[in-house]
Amino acid sequence: MALESPARRSLVSLPTVIRRTPGATAPSPRVGEGRAGSRGHAQVSIDDVTFDALREHEVVAHVFAALSRGEGGNLITPNVDILRQLRRPQLRELAEQAELVVPDGMPIVWASRLRGEELPERVTGSSLIWSLSRAAAATDRSLYLLGGAEGIAERAAQRLQDEVPDLGIAGWDCPPFGFEADDARLSDTVDAVVEAEPDLVFVALGFPKQEKLMVRLREHLPNTWFIGCGGTLTMVAGEVSRAPEWIQRSGLEWVHRLAMEPRRMAKRYLVHDLPYAAGLMARSALAGRRRA
Repeated sequence: MALESPARRSLVSLPTVIRRTPGATAPSPRVGEGRAGSRGHAQVSIDDVTFDALREHEVVAHVFAALSRGEGGNLITPNVDILRQLRRPQLRELAEQAELVVPDGMPIVWASRLRGEELPERVTGSSLIWSLSRAAAATDRSLYLLGGAEGIAERAAQRLQDEVPDLGIAGWDCPPFGFEADDARLSDTVDAVVEAEPDLVFVALGFPKQEKLMVRLREHLPNTWFIGCGGTLTMVAGEVSRAPEWIQRSGLEWVHRLAMEPRRMAKRYLVHDLPYAAGLMARSALAGRRRA
């Protein structure tokens, strides 16, 4: 039994219907040729990471079709910064193990166009939390929110309740910084999610911490979908505002984030991500010319 803490609560007043398939197990990872086309839709390789060529509504449909069959999965949404890190062999398997990988970053979409293998649109965690929540409410599925500073997940859960009628929240948790290095705290966090038995878990701990935890949680809840969503809960809770839609479409949301959090984001965007993005475009353009 997981211990209660001030950072963890179960919103028991909300309706929750849990559907499980006894004996279901997690499918094997999608790797290499075995992964391509295995989901019945196109897939595009960008810097050796295979993305699913789906629009947001198709991602939602895929997740809920799988849930109806009693199948869970991991869904990761790499942006440029995550894609840069996924070039490391020890981290790339996190994408290879995921059931769905969609681009949370316009430069990745642009790179696919340069290659001549177009990803149809950007699919962000900060949008999916709303579209998946609406679908969950319509089908009596439950959510669990995991991550953020103390109080963030609770406020995010409350806002989702307020704006999505009949949404079931199985629980929420804001584990303390560094919890993953403490076996007892990590077990407590895992136990709380397992005990809640949610259908969808939004994991907002940053890459690669959230993806590693998703792999571990999947072993215990093979019928659940886990969505890595970075700073999404902070946005839903109202701590950080999201860029206007026209900025999102233009691919300049990173400029908005930089202006909002310059001390935290400057090194990431200016030192690491901009040079990598420039190289990504050059590599993709060369690959496109070779394909032509």
